[in-house]
Amino acid sequence: MSLVVPVILGSVRRDRNGLRAARYVTKALEARGHEVPLVDPADLGLPLLDRMYKEYPKGEAPAVLEGLAATLRRADAFVIVSAEYNHSIPPALSNTLDHFLEEYFWRPSAIVCYSAGRYGGVRAAMQLRAMLAELGTPSIPSLLPIPEVHKTLDEAGAPQQPWLDRSAGRFLDELAWYAEALRDRRRSGTPY
Repeated sequence: MSLVVPVILGSVRRDRNGLRAARYVTKALEARGHEVPLVDPADLGLPLLDRMYKEYPKGEAPAVLEGLAATLRRADAFVIVSAEYNHSIPPALSNTLDHFLEEYFWRPSAIVCYSAGRYGGVRAAMQLRAMLAELGTPSIPSLLPIPEVHKTLDEAGAPQQPWLDRSAGRFLDELAWYAEALRDRRRSGTPY
């Protein structure tokens, strides 16, 4: 069953490796027949959070926020692609996520984390779990950590290690299960 799954990238650094991971997961989701818009904070150029989207009078939010809100509202699930900055969430990712709230409600999220080292960004993923739950898009139990991302994926997002496709397959199966289940429940109403 086709889903709409925005991939939200977390880094704006010039030489970021996150694009490799975002390209990989985007291709993997598209190969399953899903619609996968890429939400790239480097392209969006969002200001530092001063006012959330919902705090603007109707029709007065900046066009970039209106467009992103429309994308998020169409979503069945979200994939967050995050590096680990100082054992924490990248500031560009936090800023992108924090502009919205209700647009995430009742939809699952999944965390793809990466790093240049062996831990694959899992320390940031643990903090992301709490943040995503608070935003109303709780993360699925599994993670997809990508250690040594510069060796595991090439610049186009093609895997260079055979284990990655196996791990990603199980991870995306789990995300689809949660996304379909919550989509069905949203259709019959939500608690508020």
